[in-house]
Amino acid sequence: MSNAIEIGASGVSEMVVGSQDTAIAVRSGDVPVLATPRLLALLEEATCEALRGCLEPQQTSVGTSIQIVHRRPTPMGARVTARVRVSAIDGSRIVFDVHADHVTAAGEVVESIGRGQITRVVVDRDDFRDSFAG
Repeated sequence: MSNAIEIGASGVSEMVVGSQDTAIAVRSGDVPVLATPRLLALLEEATCEALRGCLEPQQTSVGTSIQIVHRRPTPMGARVTARVRVSAIDGSRIVFDVHADHVTAAGEVVESIGRGQITRVVVDRDDFRDSFAG
C-alpha cells in the first residue's frame, strides 16, 4: 500500500434521500423510506473514501463481510451522513466500524439510523479480474 492505512483512519459520505433511494425503488420493501441496500451502499462508499490515497495504483479493495443494523426509517428529502473508522487491520483485511446519521442541513444529528462493521480486503485489481474472467 502506498500510504499505509492506519487504525483510526476515517471516511465520510453523504446523501439526500431521493425517490431512487427508497425501499420501493430498490424493491426491498414497499414504503417510501431509505432502503437498507442504499444505506449499505452509502456506508461502503465511506469505506472507500477512507482508503483513498492509501492503495497502490494496481490495488483496489473489495467488501467481504457486512454486519449492519438499520435502526430507524429515514424519509425522502432527509440528509444522511455515513462515517467510518478503521478499527482493525490484519494483513490485507481492513475492518471498519460504521455508522450513519440523519442530519440537519447544518450537520447536526437528528438521530442515529444505522451502525455496524464492514470488512474489506485489499487485492491486486488485475488478479481479481482474472479470477472471474472467462
